This record gives sequence, C-alpha cells and structure tokens, in this order.
Amino acid sequence: RHHGAMRLDKWLWHARFFKSRTLATRHIEKSRCRLDGRVVNKPHAVVAPDMVLTIALGPSVRVVRILALGDRRGPAPEARALYDEINPG
Repeated sequence: RHHGAMRLDKWLWHARFFKSRTLATRHIEKSRCRLDGRVVNKPHAVVAPDMVLTIALGPSVRVVRILALGDRRGPAPEARALYDEINPG
C-alpha cells in the first residue's frame, strides 16, 4: 500500500511524535527536522525504513532510525515499534 515510502508528516503522527498531522506539518515547515542529515521543510518529504530522522522537540533533539511505516496511528507500543531511538533522551 505504501510502496515502502510515506509522507513525513503522516509518519510523525503515526509514530506519535505529535497529537495531530497538522501539528506535525507545522513543525516540519519550521525546518525542525532532518532526514539523513538534510534539513527538511516539506511535510510531503518521503520517509522510508532505514532513514535517520533528527527532530528538534523543544529543548531536546531526538535522533531515530525509521524501522517501519505503520498503517494507522495505533496505541503507543505499536507506534514505538516504528522507530529505534539512536540517542535516547
């Protein structure tokens, strides 16, 4: 269904980094994300498994490796299975 790729805003919402896709979109548009080291400011930027996502959330910066795309916004444990934290905290 996803052909191995998904929009960044949708993935961030599925992975529960944001409560809504709108919030994810706004965050991306402020260039608060990097994909494989490149600054991204387009919500429709494509993510795929094995990409490294760096996201600035308030005072903290999280670096995660995308493991899966997810078909829906599921419960927290399901969302947590979509990525691997590279620098916990």
